[in-house]
Amino acid sequence: MSIAILKELKKDSEMMRSVYCATLMEMAEKDDRVVVLDADLMKSMGMIPFLNKYPQRTFNCGVQEANMIGVAAGLSATGKIPFVHTFGPFATRRCFDQVFISAAYAKLNVRITGSDPGITAAYNGGTHMPFEDMGLMRNVPGITLLEPADSVMLKDVLKKIKDMYGVFYVRLLRKEPVRIYQEGSTFEIGKGIVLRDGTDVTVIASGIMVSEALEAADILQTKGISAKIVNIFTWKPIDTELILKCAEETGAVVTVENHSIINGLGSAVAEVLAEGFPVPLERIGSRDRFGEVGSVDYLKKTFEMTAADIAKRAALAVQKKL
Repeated sequence: MSIAILKELKKDSEMMRSVYCATLMEMAEKDDRVVVLDADLMKSMGMIPFLNKYPQRTFNCGVQEANMIGVAAGLSATGKIPFVHTFGPFATRRCFDQVFISAAYAKLNVRITGSDPGITAAYNGGTHMPFEDMGLMRNVPGITLLEPADSVMLKDVLKKIKDMYGVFYVRLLRKEPVRIYQEGSTFEIGKGIVLRDGTDVTVIASGIMVSEALEAADILQTKGISAKIVNIFTWKPIDTELILKCAEETGAVVTVENHSIINGLGSAVAEVLAEGFPVPLERIGSRDRFGEVGSVDYLKKTFEMTAADIAKRAALAVQKKL
């Protein structure tokens, strides 16, 4: 693991879907076992270049997501390495049984990418806004759950899981992320990353909420509160050792996720703390509600996921220590 963090965060000039496609093409060039399965979203996912270069290794299954998982499982059984993609709710809610039985229970080797998680579905609205995808997938025995924070992490994670065995779910922002990591950084699946040290409270964040957490740390500093910022990008298996270490060092924890707090990252961290080192915990995320139409900035405010919201809840967690 070799990680370097940018000194100044900024919006990436490249969409994550473009990086997804380019990385799969790079892997496919070196390994003819790599195949792609699509549910009639090749253009939306930016996968047309892969289709053009590898038409015999691209399978458009149509709007039949459950069948697509079955096909991926079958391809895995023949020795292929299938990468499946569709919008998050269709990759999880719509075909949960096929993921559970056809892929995981059968001990096959399938990578599933669910795009536009949580509020990043934006104008597609509540029907396409998965706040529950990781929560559903947490119930699948042996699955690995990943939410890359930016394109640098995405590239490295995709290359690593290509050569691992099992069922993987990757939660993917399609558009431009905020860049957190310097090019060339490498990551260890299952291990969190301390982005900023602090002594009063630990803020554990994932995906698009990492940049908000870093901004919240600046706000908290002006209030005399020192916040440790941790990027947990592997939700399962979660980094129990790091979470407990941070809880012992700071005595309070805040989780920040673009997901429901029910059975999400906050729940996973709460389970670790309850069993290992109980401390005051605040959870930020969707609170038992459906999604709605709006811009990402509007939805961050509506669901109380902004840096200011994080700072407010972190200060509350610190107060609970007293």
